[in-house]
Amino acid sequence: MFASLGVRNYRLFFSGQIVSNIGTWMQRTAQDWLVFTLSGNDPVALGVAVALQFLPTLLLSLWAGVLADRIDKRKLLIAIQSGTLVQAAVLGGLTITGAAELWHVYLLCFVLGTLSALEVPTRQSFVAEMVGKDQVANAVALNSSIFNLARIAGPAIAGLAIVAVGEGWLFIGNAVSTLAVLAGLAAMRPGELYRDRTVDRAKGQLREGLRYVRGRPDLVAIMLLMLFVSTFGITFFTSLAVVAGNVFGTDADGYGLLSTLLAVGTFTGALLSARRGSRGKPTMRLLLGASMALGVLEFATAFMPTYLAFGLALVPLGLATITFLNTANTLVQTSVSPQMRGRVMGLYVLMVMGGNPVGGLMTGWMAETFGGRSPFYIGGAVAMIATVICVLALRSASARRAAAGASAADEEAEMGGSAEHVEAGSAPKN
Repeated sequence: MFASLGVRNYRLFFSGQIVSNIGTWMQRTAQDWLVFTLSGNDPVALGVAVALQFLPTLLLSLWAGVLADRIDKRKLLIAIQSGTLVQAAVLGGLTITGAAELWHVYLLCFVLGTLSALEVPTRQSFVAEMVGKDQVANAVALNSSIFNLARIAGPAIAGLAIVAVGEGWLFIGNAVSTLAVLAGLAAMRPGELYRDRTVDRAKGQLREGLRYVRGRPDLVAIMLLMLFVSTFGITFFTSLAVVAGNVFGTDADGYGLLSTLLAVGTFTGALLSARRGSRGKPTMRLLLGASMALGVLEFATAFMPTYLAFGLALVPLGLATITFLNTANTLVQTSVSPQMRGRVMGLYVLMVMGGNPVGGLMTGWMAETFGGRSPFYIGGAVAMIATVICVLALRSASARRAAAGASAADEEAEMGGSAEHVEAGSAPKN
C-alpha cells in the first residue's frame, strides 16, 4: 500500500504535503466562513468567492500544462508555493487587524486561484517524475490519502479555532505550513528524478496537446465525464456551509463537523485506492461505477431529515467521490505519453476545476432559490445522467470500432481472393 514511499524524493514531498494540506483545509474552511459572515450569511456571496477562486483555471490551466512540459517542475513548484505563502499571510494580516472587507477576500480568492491554476497541473504531472510510471497509481492514491486526512483534521480544527481565535490566525497557520512543502522540494535530489526530456519551446504545442487527446476516445470520455460531474455534482464542498448555516442552523463548529464527516469518507476511499494502486491500474468500469454511486448517494443525502443523518450520509458520499477522482487521475496519468503529460494534465485540471466558477455561482443561486438542499439533489441527478450518457457513448464507439475492424477484415479477405483469382487466370497454359 505504501510502496512509493520507498522513493526518497517522493517521501520528502509526501511529508511536506501532510503539514501543508492541513493548513490548506484550515484556510479553505475559514475563508468560506469569513465570506459567509461578512456577507450576512448570503449563499450567493459564497458562490462568487468560489467562482473567483476557480475562474483562473479556465484561463490558465491549459497554458500551465504547456509550461509544466517546458520547465523544471520542481523549481516551478517552489516559485508557486512561495506565492501561496504570501497570499495566506496577507489575508491573515487583514483579518487579524479587522481591516478585511468582502472585496479584499474576493481579490485574494482570485490570486489564490491563479496560483492554483499553475500549481495543480505541475504538481500532478510531477508525481510520475518522482516515482516513475510503475508506481504512479500508488503515489496518486497516497497523495489523495494525505489530502483527505488533512480534510478530516483541517475543518475540525478550523471549526473550533474560528470560534476561539477567529479566522485570521488560521490563514497565518496556513502560511507557516507552506514552509514544509518548500523545505521538501528544496531537499530533493534532482539526479534521482525520473525526469523526461523537457519539451523545447515551439509554436502550436497547446494545439498539439488538444489533438493528442482528441485522438484518444478513452481520454475524451474521461474528460467530458469529469467536466459534468465536477461542475454539477461535486459542489457539496461549497454548499456544506449553506446547509450547516441555513438548513440546520448550526455555527462554524457544525460546518466543520460536516466537512470532517465528508473527509472521513474521502480518506477511506483514498486508502482503498492506494491499496488498489499497489496491485495494478484501475479500469474504466471502476470509474463509471464510482461516478454512478456518487450521483445516487448525493441525491439520497439531499433528503436526509436530520443533521446527524445528513452528516452520516456524507461518509459514503465522500468515499464514492474520491474513488471517482483518483481513478480518473490515475487512468489519465498512466496512459499518456511522458512528453504530453503536462499538457494532458492541464486539460484534465480544466475539466475538473474549470467548471467551478459556473458551479459555484449556480450553487449559490440554487440554494437561494430552491433551498439549501437543492445543490445536492440537482447535482446528484446530473452526475447520474452524465454517467449513463458516457456509458452509451463508449458502447457506441466500441461498436463503431468493431464494425470498422470487421469491414477492414472483409476488405482484406476480398482483396486476397481477387489476387488469387488474377494469379490463377494469368497462369501459362500447357
